[in-house]
Amino acid sequence: MLAIKNLQLNSSGKLKHFLSIEGLDKSLLTEVLDTAESFADISEQRVKKIPLLRGKTIVNLFFENSTRTRATFELAASRLSADVLSMNIATSATSKGESLLDTIRNLEAMQVDMFVVRHSLSGAAHFMAEHAAPHISVINAGDGQHEHPTQAMLDMFTIRRVKQQFSGLRVAIVGDILHSRVARSQIHALNILGAQEVRVIAPKTLLPAQVESLGVTVYHDLAAGLKNIDVIIMLRLQKERMNSALLPSESEYFKCFGLSDDKLKCANKDAIVMHPGPINRGVEISSSVADGPQSVILQQVTNGIAVRMAVMSMTMHSNAGTE
Repeated sequence: MLAIKNLQLNSSGKLKHFLSIEGLDKSLLTEVLDTAESFADISEQRVKKIPLLRGKTIVNLFFENSTRTRATFELAASRLSADVLSMNIATSATSKGESLLDTIRNLEAMQVDMFVVRHSLSGAAHFMAEHAAPHISVINAGDGQHEHPTQAMLDMFTIRRVKQQFSGLRVAIVGDILHSRVARSQIHALNILGAQEVRVIAPKTLLPAQVESLGVTVYHDLAAGLKNIDVIIMLRLQKERMNSALLPSESEYFKCFGLSDDKLKCANKDAIVMHPGPINRGVEISSSVADGPQSVILQQVTNGIAVRMAVMSMTMHSNAGTE
């Protein structure tokens, strides 16, 4: 963990890369949230641009498919006035046998300033950060089953905007914890920011071994797990990452672990419902809940732009002196 922290921070303790929530402290996470707050209203302005990263070039390297994450990173970079290059990995040299290191070196030769990377292998973003030129920042947009730090921070931003603070909050993360990089980042962030309790609710087949060591309370019954809960985070069943039949059927899963109007009543009356997307309606959540008054799912998408603007600006500026 110390090695990760040292890699992410520059000599002044500022964010050089954003690779993982684990290893960061409360003050840094709060700085990300506060910086995002300063960007939140830009989307409402007639001209949705500020010149903070004018002249900088950001490369989106998405080795996995993505819609929301890639789009919000592109919008965030554009609103900071950066030049954005989004690589089509399916037709790039990496699909023809070029190594990840060769890709890094060739892009560096084009004088770029930042890599935003999503990769199916855990640790890919850390590898890039270790091997990139000193002036280049790397942001992890999701690596394997490891972490998805900007998604966790936009979730934290959404929670703070609605609930004002983390102390006293009880949060439940429901669903496919085993395959979810988002869940790992959320658990780290919630514990660092001081949530009172973090619960995970899932069938035993969808929980990693020794999950309690992450600082969570485990429940296998949805109704019991939602009692006294302030924030509910539903997770998608990641069938593409399942190597065997971990569930009897999707309908059976929804019956036991899907969030319906009736199950939602088990939580506090003012509980909010979140989902990192994409949503499988009728599998992990009903449409009436997803579109209902307690849902903040679309707010999460909107907040993703401000949070990613914050991370980009913070990492780029901490790297300014290394060029």
